[in-house]
Amino acid sequence: MEILVTGILLGGTYALIALGLTLQYGVARIMNLATGETLVAACFITFWLFASYQVSPLWGLVLVAPAAFAINWAIYMWLLKPLVDRAKNQGMLEVDSILATFGLLFLFQGLMLRGFGGAYFTYTYLAERFEIFGSPYALNRVVAFLAALLIAAALYLFLYRTRSGTAVRAVAVNPNSSNLVGIDVAATAALAFALGGALTACGGTLLSTFYTFNASMGVVFTLKALIIVIMGGVGDVRGATLAALILGITETAVASLIDPGLMLAATYALFMLVLLFRPQGIFGKQPT
Repeated sequence: MEILVTGILLGGTYALIALGLTLQYGVARIMNLATGETLVAACFITFWLFASYQVSPLWGLVLVAPAAFAINWAIYMWLLKPLVDRAKNQGMLEVDSILATFGLLFLFQGLMLRGFGGAYFTYTYLAERFEIFGSPYALNRVVAFLAALLIAAALYLFLYRTRSGTAVRAVAVNPNSSNLVGIDVAATAALAFALGGALTACGGTLLSTFYTFNASMGVVFTLKALIIVIMGGVGDVRGATLAALILGITETAVASLIDPGLMLAATYALFMLVLLFRPQGIFGKQPT
């Protein structure tokens, strides 16, 4: 039971990261290889706000999320939209966007190394016992999970209860048909990319409350986000959420029962099983 609960608590934070990449790739059609750097940057900003100004990470979300939204919107409009406009097909766009965001990865990583160095950082926030079903857990993990749950619920309401959210879902299904019903595909893609960046940053802020991080570890989270997105089915919010929970439980089980050093290996083993037996994702349909 402890492994299950701890895995779900971790998976809830992973879900925000994966939901961010799901929007960016599933709607804007941009495979953002710098998503892990967005997460780590949010960790550092949250750490700086907490250490320098005693701003709670939960209040830090109010600052980090809008900043990440604005920065990712600017990145899309100034760097990625020209690639979208010139791409003759989806394959060309994927290659160009992968190369562009690969460059962003090193740019952001270099800036963080310049600003914070290569040391590992952590801080103490709500490091208290909290009992669930009679077993003790870290309160910071519980709070991070609840905050992630609220953010995910807000995303669901946006996607399924607003006109803009409906437009996002329509573009995710078929951008060409969306044009025919009056949806501004370019503006919707920019919105989805910016919103995806904001969600990833929220995940980083919450993760920083119980995770040790440094400027070079963004690539690990990028790979985890890619695995979750593919496991869940590209563009499928439900699948990404479930896949994140599965990944969190798997990593926790391996770390607790076998060896923490095998967590990444277990992640890739799970990924390979999905590719072999369910390549379309958890909720994806088998192509006909």
